Amino acid sequence: MGVFSRFKDIVNSNINTILDKAEDPEKMLKLMMQEMEDTLIELKSSCAAAMAQSVRLKSKYKDNEALVNRWQQRAELAVQKGCDNLAREALIEKKNAVANCARQKNEVDNLDEIINQNKAEIHQLEDKLDQSRSKLKLLQQKARQAEEEKKMQSSMHYNAEFKFDNLEQKIDRMTAENELNRKKDTLDDKFKQMEVNDEIENELNELKKREGINK
Repeated sequence: MGVFSRFKDIVNSNINTILDKAEDPEKMLKLMMQEMEDTLIELKSSCAAAMAQSVRLKSKYKDNEALVNRWQQRAELAVQKGCDNLAREALIEKKNAVANCARQKNEVDNLDEIINQNKAEIHQLEDKLDQSRSKLKLLQQKARQAEEEKKMQSSMHYNAEFKFDNLEQKIDRMTAENELNRKKDTLDDKFKQMEVNDEIENELNELKKREGINK
């Protein structure tokens, strides 16, 4: 069973409302479009058949119009010749032809109304189908954008983790180097301090000697 049951259901449907309730909007829209296309084929076929029938009826109608004129002329001729009985028969045939014309004219008018209605429905359905195609294109575009954004976010997350790992490694290396440098600096400082201390002690001893002070 299709999404729609008849033409009015399709035309009066709110595509956005239906898609909002669908678990898979793109799949639902494709089903709707398929039913629209099937209905459109049926409408065009029905319209074509009505148009063909209308052409046939209009041809018969014109033939009957000509027949009415012919019986009218015959009736007039019979009257001119004094043949009242023939005139009466001609008028009876004319009346039958007029009745046929009236009936055929009514059928043609009804068919033309059906054809015009079919054409209007076809136009409405084609507009609805165009809207659906645009909607499908938009849905597919959004789906592609979402997929691209997902890939981009995944890539950014990977890059961020990669950069963070590299940063951690750099920090670890810098910490280790600083630690080594601090150890070297500390050893140098000790020797320097020892040298400074020796110089100070030597100066102090020299000063004591000059002042005549024993240790």
